[in-house]
Amino acid sequence: MAGTLAPKRQDTRKFFENLSGAGKSIAVLTSGGDAQGMNAAVRAVVRMGIYVGAKVYFIHEGYQGMVDGGDNIIEATWESVSSMLQVGGTVIGSARCKEFRAREGRLRAAHNLVQHSITNLCVIGGDGSLTGANLFREEWSGLLDELQQQGLIDKEAALSNSELHIVGMVGSIDNDFCGTDMTIGTDSALHRIIEVVDAIMTTAQSHQRTFVLEVMGRHCGYLALVSALACGADWMFIPEMPPEDGWEDNMCQKLSENRADKKRLNIIIVSEGAIDSHNKAITPDYIKDLVVRCLGFDTRVTILGHVQRGGTPSAFDRILASRMGVEAVLALLEASATTPACVVSLVGNQAVRLPLMECVQMTQEVQKAMDEKKFEEAVRLRGRSFENNLSTYRLLSYRKPDSELPNSSFNVAVLNVGAPAAGMNAAVRAAVRVGITEGHKMFAINDGFEGFYKGQIKEIKWGDVGGWTGQGGSLLGTKRTLPGKHLDKIAEQIKIHNINALLVIGGFEAYVGLLELSAARSEHSELCVPMVMVPATVSNNIPGSDLSIGSDTALNAITDTCDRIKQSASGTKRRVFIIETMGGYCGYLATVGGLAAGADTVYIYEEPFDIRDLQANVEHLTQKMKTSIKRGLVLRMENSNENFTTDFVYQLYTEEGRGVFDCRKNILGHMQQGGAPSPFDRNFGTKVAAKAIQWITRTLKDSYKESGACLAGRVFTTSEDTACLLGMRRRALVFQPVSQLRDETDLVHRIPKEQWWLKLRPLMKILAKYKTSYDVSDSGQLEHVTRVRPKESDPPANI
Repeated sequence: MAGTLAPKRQDTRKFFENLSGAGKSIAVLTSGGDAQGMNAAVRAVVRMGIYVGAKVYFIHEGYQGMVDGGDNIIEATWESVSSMLQVGGTVIGSARCKEFRAREGRLRAAHNLVQHSITNLCVIGGDGSLTGANLFREEWSGLLDELQQQGLIDKEAALSNSELHIVGMVGSIDNDFCGTDMTIGTDSALHRIIEVVDAIMTTAQSHQRTFVLEVMGRHCGYLALVSALACGADWMFIPEMPPEDGWEDNMCQKLSENRADKKRLNIIIVSEGAIDSHNKAITPDYIKDLVVRCLGFDTRVTILGHVQRGGTPSAFDRILASRMGVEAVLALLEASATTPACVVSLVGNQAVRLPLMECVQMTQEVQKAMDEKKFEEAVRLRGRSFENNLSTYRLLSYRKPDSELPNSSFNVAVLNVGAPAAGMNAAVRAAVRVGITEGHKMFAINDGFEGFYKGQIKEIKWGDVGGWTGQGGSLLGTKRTLPGKHLDKIAEQIKIHNINALLVIGGFEAYVGLLELSAARSEHSELCVPMVMVPATVSNNIPGSDLSIGSDTALNAITDTCDRIKQSASGTKRRVFIIETMGGYCGYLATVGGLAAGADTVYIYEEPFDIRDLQANVEHLTQKMKTSIKRGLVLRMENSNENFTTDFVYQLYTEEGRGVFDCRKNILGHMQQGGAPSPFDRNFGTKVAAKAIQWITRTLKDSYKESGACLAGRVFTTSEDTACLLGMRRRALVFQPVSQLRDETDLVHRIPKEQWWLKLRPLMKILAKYKTSYDVSDSGQLEHVTRVRPKESDPPANI
């Protein structure tokens, strides 16, 4: 468990204003297979590059365009990347290029770059594309010498273009690149898969069918693994974990048991590169024939194919790509002759830079380990994110017979508190099943703390939570009631049901409720049990955690609506939409939604604004209407200002923009809380709840062991580190005592005093063409790919 939080560091911030791109030329290209979100990365590179004063060029058709030159290399403008954010694939094209693999092709490419004075290259692609870029950089001085000898460039051109700087961003739906938790396109591909699985489940249930779904991933099983976690699949096949001999009988037995358990459907997910322990391919048709032959189940095969590459990028991919694109430009501006080619990467919730070839070499080592049948090693090399997903899947998918379960004799209760958030049900399902696997008796409390004191408590079994992962809202029921006024009754219910530990899944009310329960331990000995909270709220306003279950689904709802509204505004021309989002006093949804949707302005409580700011924003939009982009998008958080309401802002914009643009307003309301949870929220909810239950198991054993004879073997604990919040902090999932988080909280406005996402606001403003300061303190540190395992108490929160 986490101890005290680290002391605040001194203000050593540095800002990027002293990083100038004047006189520099940056080129951006996309190569290899396309991935949703590539366009967001291209847009960020172009706009950040222009913002710092550099010339930015598109290289169309990837390396082929670099080799062919001519019209394939054209200067980009601010307007040329407008309306690109929401488009899937890559607008500037991508192509496989045999010529670039030969030195002669790279010589032609170098000549074309020198003609445009391009010495900074941003490559968005997979490991093959990035390896090619590194080779190009290593050969650069030799290529220039050769061009000079052939008389194609003069000495002055060779000197002024003597250094080539390379920064890579990984665009790949397979998430098969080591060194980053998520590659651009992976989350969107998961959206496509889960949309199909959710649709198939309804028809499968109607006809009591078994469906075998093949997803992409020839060499990496990430998509199959996470989609199996996110939909609660019955069985899964991935290249990194070939099934043991006899798997056919084991699988059929499990499918048969599930049907006997009154489950009307079975879902089996197969990665296209799935193999058995003898390196023989496992195909969907083979699985289908096996199920039909052995069980007689009506079985169908669905191969998703290129559907997974298509469609609109998710909010996560847009934000990831935008952050990476800006970071890539900063890396190019800071690069020197001795800086190795780097890749901009995501670890936990932080953008980092890693040496490109270290990542490529580790990625190649994974394949080598698999070729040598060292599958455990391959899983380890994939990284902690992959390992965590796999261990969670194993925990949840195999139900042991009761005779094999440990008998802990502990009763653990789970409840939802606060407003509903998509992903709560996935968290409850994971908690119940992991709890049963650990030997506990699990209890469900309906309707939050209100149901708790009223005694709405019942045992919940493995089968009771089947099919919960894909359902929105809260199936347990949830209320905003706080426990403070009902402590006597809650203590009584804990005694009646002999509850030994509590898992609370919810928002700010859950956090305050846990504070009240832990503070009352001195008066009610029944409350001296381990308690842990998992944050689940669309507002993402919980201290001690960068992310909350439900906020990703809400962001996607906002982004989808904004996309449609922008389309409407583009059709009518000269129209500005004012959109109100949820969040209370927390501007997370508005800010990050604005970044994902390409908003012009976002008003939030944390950044006070006055009438002069409103006037400046209107003027900014007036200038924008003189360009080819004749539409505007303004987001306002519901409690951003008590006087400058959404109606006021709408009326002001309408009046001040008269004759230049007209206005419409849209209040998104509770649609942000509804809908099926996104793959991210299902996966995040599943993993954090599983981790919380494992913490409860350890803490129960410690508390019971230390109880002493006078307490008659009871679970009894009063230490502050047994009433915790499990939150994501930068790169780690950390258990933090709620009592220590009180000082970090603005309890009046229900927000943390420090919020990481405020650093994204300048980025959003830059991409909307506002002059601003941007803190780059977290940037600029080139790290190394590490294989050292972190301590168990502080594991990376790779989601």
